[in-house]
Amino acid sequence: MPLLDPTTWTGALFTGEWAPAAQTAEAVEPATGRVLGRIGVAGADDVAAAAERAAQAQREWAAAPHTRRADVLRRAGRLWEEHAAEVEDWLVREAGSVRPKAGVETHVAAQECYEASALPSRAYGSLLPSELRRLSLSRRVPAGVVGVISPFNFPLILSIRSVAPALALGNAVVLKPDLRTAVCGGMALARVFEEAGLPPGVLQVLPGGTEAGQALVEHPAVRIISFTGSTAAGRRVGEAAGRLLKRAHLELGGNNALVVLEDADLERAVSAAAWGSYLHQGQICMTTGRHLVHESVLPEYVERLAEKARALPVGDPAAAEVALGPLIDASQRDRVHALVTASVDAGARLVAGGEYEDLLYRPTVLADVTESTPAFREEVFGPVAPVIGFRTLDEAARIAAAGEYGLSLGILTSDPLRALDLADRIPTGLVHINDQTVSDEANVPFGGMAASGTGARFGGPEANVEAFTETQWVTLRSEIPRYPF
Repeated sequence: MPLLDPTTWTGALFTGEWAPAAQTAEAVEPATGRVLGRIGVAGADDVAAAAERAAQAQREWAAAPHTRRADVLRRAGRLWEEHAAEVEDWLVREAGSVRPKAGVETHVAAQECYEASALPSRAYGSLLPSELRRLSLSRRVPAGVVGVISPFNFPLILSIRSVAPALALGNAVVLKPDLRTAVCGGMALARVFEEAGLPPGVLQVLPGGTEAGQALVEHPAVRIISFTGSTAAGRRVGEAAGRLLKRAHLELGGNNALVVLEDADLERAVSAAAWGSYLHQGQICMTTGRHLVHESVLPEYVERLAEKARALPVGDPAAAEVALGPLIDASQRDRVHALVTASVDAGARLVAGGEYEDLLYRPTVLADVTESTPAFREEVFGPVAPVIGFRTLDEAARIAAAGEYGLSLGILTSDPLRALDLADRIPTGLVHINDQTVSDEANVPFGGMAASGTGARFGGPEANVEAFTETQWVTLRSEIPRYPF
């Protein structure tokens, strides 16, 4: 039987078992508008019940031998590899992913589980000196129930990167995937961990909208929220979590700069730049949203990038080998086009693209851009490359550091040490010298600064332990001491 046999998940929520949902919604293929199936939709009451079940199941899971938790994560990793082709088909059809991007998602999902499988056996405490005659130590203990809210753009990776380490460290998880990618970003995880032998109730998957997300953030049994999404929504989540004295790990938007110095190899620079701006239709928080190019190579760079953009095939990734698939929905397409139109109205020159058919948006290049150009100033989340020139490194540093975001930075040059000096002047969570801005691996710390989030709360053993456990102080005496009272 296929991993994602629709008879399993149609109209259902995963609560440790497959339970019929009171509400359902269509799973739609954005490239064609075809209905792929019906998914269960959770409301606030469903989330509350799931949080209570998770809190009960978590205690036994946390008490399980660390080897058992590691075994489940290893089995999950193997299942992602065994069912990669099937899951990738869903990523292509439901998320509009091109096939190579879908392959990256299944590969990283497996690696996230393998990396997480090493967490249960890590040293989880330290002995502390004490001036009293007692044993004093600190230890990391599971936080309890973790709520994970994941988006549509990299639905599998942006779910599993929190779900896997949280489970490995002894927590239960309630996952709320985006309704638009509920199968590849939610039901796929439910099925993998079900097959991997995770005890019922330790992971629950409840696709839903704003109501479900708010209920997850506010439920008292949920102690940690891991949220990936827009900065506006992340601010609301952070505010609610702060009021309730919960930790919120927020990975938010980005308007990432690619700085091209005058000594860069232009052929390779343009190839990297196109990948950074157009991969998955620009619907990535790390997308190259601002091209800063030295004035001496600016005209040639713009023309080469425009040629590249015009040559990239756009279409249905399930029907043909294309470079760009569809945007996720009409509202996203309209927002992208509005920013392009506003930028041209403000004086930018449209060199390539700026056109669409249904949800298929042509890769776009904007020249004669200023820092106030809408598509340069704002995160577009679409296949748009605004290009601005600079004269000096001081000017490049100032432009790149301007704005509210601080997620990813790329610098292209033949002098890497010069690039590192420049990077030191630009606050950002990720720096890629002689590469574009989109990159991630399961074993590295990931996160942004300022409006891009709350720092490196994802990836790497240190970040994961910090993110999903609490520190507890413990003392032990051989007998009860005598006190003067």
